[in-house]
Amino acid sequence: MKLPRNLSGHDLVKLLKPLGYETTRQTGSHIRLTTQENGEHHITVPNHESLRVGTLASIFGEVADHFKISRDDLFKKLM
Repeated sequence: MKLPRNLSGHDLVKLLKPLGYETTRQTGSHIRLTTQENGEHHITVPNHESLRVGTLASIFGEVADHFKISRDDLFKKLM
């Protein structure tokens, strides 16, 4: 899986909406998302112009762990 190099925080928030993630709050440049699917889960997404690859990989990893699927499967589902 090759992660996109130009994905913004706002774009990632849009990508995660089909998984049930909704914005619960924003403090400065960080957006807090929460889903109730498969139990409650929170993640924080930096609302930056383009996310670093490590940050994006970490967020995908957390979401994949929550839904008990691989990061590759999650990436295919979202893209």
